[in-house]
Amino acid sequence: MNHRTFFIYLAIMAVTTYLIRVLPFALVRNQIQNRFIRSFLYYIPYAVLTAMTIPAIFTATSSVISAAVGLFVAVILAVKGKSLTVVALISCLAVYLTELFMTLL
Repeated sequence: MNHRTFFIYLAIMAVTTYLIRVLPFALVRNQIQNRFIRSFLYYIPYAVLTAMTIPAIFTATSSVISAAVGLFVAVILAVKGKSLTVVALISCLAVYLTELFMTLL
């Protein structure tokens, strides 16, 4: 890929990203009153984050078993109300210990 093609792609990406962020502000002038739309917009960040995170969890480790253990530990800690840092550290530790245990077998 040459520099000209790269900058054309970059400009298209920048315009697309800008439009996605600006159009809602330009088109919706008043506060949204519809309860369904408000609840839909409230849960979109969580759905997108989940859709991006779950596949990454299962491809980040060398074993699906250790990934499942880490996910299980993370969900349990999150349901118990632990902070994000605690959830991340303990679930990483669970994955590490699971992988270590699996190599010993």
